Amino acid sequence: MNIANKTVLITGANRGIGRALVEEALKRGAARVYAGTRGAWQHPDKRVTPLMLDVTDSSQIRRAAGDIGTLDLLINNAGIAIYDDLSKPQVIEQHFAVNLFGPLNVTQAFLPQLKRSKGAVVNNLSMVALAPVPVISAYSISKAAAFNMTQSLRALLAGQGVTVHGVVLGPIDTDMNRGFDIPKAAPEAAAQGIFDGLDKGQEEIFPDPASQSIAEGWRTGVAKALERQFSAFVPQAAAQAA
Repeated sequence: MNIANKTVLITGANRGIGRALVEEALKRGAARVYAGTRGAWQHPDKRVTPLMLDVTDSSQIRRAAGDIGTLDLLINNAGIAIYDDLSKPQVIEQHFAVNLFGPLNVTQAFLPQLKRSKGAVVNNLSMVALAPVPVISAYSISKAAAFNMTQSLRALLAGQGVTVHGVVLGPIDTDMNRGFDIPKAAPEAAAQGIFDGLDKGQEEIFPDPASQSIAEGWRTGVAKALERQFSAFVPQAAAQAA
């Protein structure tokens, strides 16, 4: 998808990768960018419409879906990462509420608009979805679940004209990664890589140097092959249901 003259919704848009995605969308000629945030926020570009959108709040999701009549691209970017050791169930539940059910519920709410436009969904995931970082265990587990959800939606929506893309992010220089003393890519570079991957129609987008180092292994690996194999069950199940 080339987003020039398109309508885009980005969650978690007020800082970090989300803010960089807003700016990159504008540079690439987006006609309208809805910037979903949990608090009040303003942007000087008139193409940007701030939108109160907490992805854990079902009423705000419904209101946003009712207010936006046309949508070409949904970027599920909002997320949280809290240091944990899996000893507190409420921390695990909090991660799942934001990182899994948030993007799933937002996507379901905007499916009518996306089907009409033959649009796309982009879910910002992480390398920890493939192998956990134990000091952020709940985050890792939630991103692994979100990765699987992304693959499932891809197969389920393929016949309805909506493409689904997963962004496998490496370490990015944001507040979320402040505690890690490791090389990090700039949010602006990650945003450019995300839109470049979308332009190329990549199912998994590896937008930064760390994630690019594993891209070929993923695309030619057994997990990706199994995804393709298992997706064949979707039309069979639909035929049986009919």
